[in-house]
Amino acid sequence: MTLEELERIVAARADAAPDESWTAKLLARGPEKCAEKFGEEAIEAIIEATRGDRAALTSEAADVLFHLLVMLRAREVPLADVMAELSGRQSRSGLQEKAARDS
Repeated sequence: MTLEELERIVAARADAAPDESWTAKLLARGPEKCAEKFGEEAIEAIIEATRGDRAALTSEAADVLFHLLVMLRAREVPLADVMAELSGRQSRSGLQEKAARDS
């Protein structure tokens, strides 16, 4: 599965009734709740990364990616915009990118 395919799944689930879809229910609660849920999943992934449990980290990373796409949808930010941003950053090193943001 690609992130683009996952984005399409999120979009389809967003159009369902909130009592039939976790995604629709979360989106109905607003962008702030979507961001909060993304943060919770990110923290869970961090915890599993420190524990070294590969299977648990894999599961939590999947949750992070899914909830990132839900959060982006809540703010009407297409995945294509994020990918374009990443593409634009490929012309310089990570250290150069960080230095440009810090100044």
